Amino acid sequence: MIYLSMTGAKHTLGQQATVSHNLANLSTNGFRAETMAFRAVPLVGEGAPTRAFVVDSTPSADFTPGAIQHTSRDLDIAVQGKGWIAVQAPDGSEAYTRAGSLQLNANGVLQTRNGHTVLGDGGPISIPGGTVVTIAGDGTVSTVQAGTQPGASSAVGRIKLVNPPEANLERGNDGLFRARGEVPADANVRIVSGALETSNVNVVDSMVSMIALARQFDMQMKALQNAEANARQAAQLLTLQG
Repeated sequence: MIYLSMTGAKHTLGQQATVSHNLANLSTNGFRAETMAFRAVPLVGEGAPTRAFVVDSTPSADFTPGAIQHTSRDLDIAVQGKGWIAVQAPDGSEAYTRAGSLQLNANGVLQTRNGHTVLGDGGPISIPGGTVVTIAGDGTVSTVQAGTQPGASSAVGRIKLVNPPEANLERGNDGLFRARGEVPADANVRIVSGALETSNVNVVDSMVSMIALARQFDMQMKALQNAEANARQAAQLLTLQG
């Protein structure tokens, strides 16, 4: 009882932190809510085969698409349905995001708001200066000289859009997802230009979870109190027998 209650209370606090993290990212574009689960882990050791720990784990994320909000901004894109935008992580590896609020750095390279370089079919995408950018539904980035619209456009690259199996995706500490193995571009992934995807965090469900976890914590603490009372009564009985 003590092992289960002690570890259950500890990891209930961990789950509350996860729910709080989800709520804190309610307004983060393309955010995927973390999922939570309790699992029992038997204690390994001499004389303790009947004891078990309770462990909190976040095995995956909720991959339900968020709502699409139109912004009319040329560099805003939202992935329709399943799919991801390929970006370059700080360590140089390929990672994936759904946050489609893009911008140009000082060198004209297409990046996310967090400074991650957007990858194209042939690497980073550079935008010439003095041009107006348009992004097609298949990720093709085209430019037109400013002041000449309407005019002939020229393609400067195509954003790499992928759709790896969700079971192969893992969230990193930087908020980006990574897949096991190389992921090729998927021509079936489509985007909406001039729009952003909202977070998929459900406020009502998250608040209900916070209340349920608070009650669960109270239950674990009461179990610890009962264990203490049982131990005290057992000690009294042993004293009387002595």
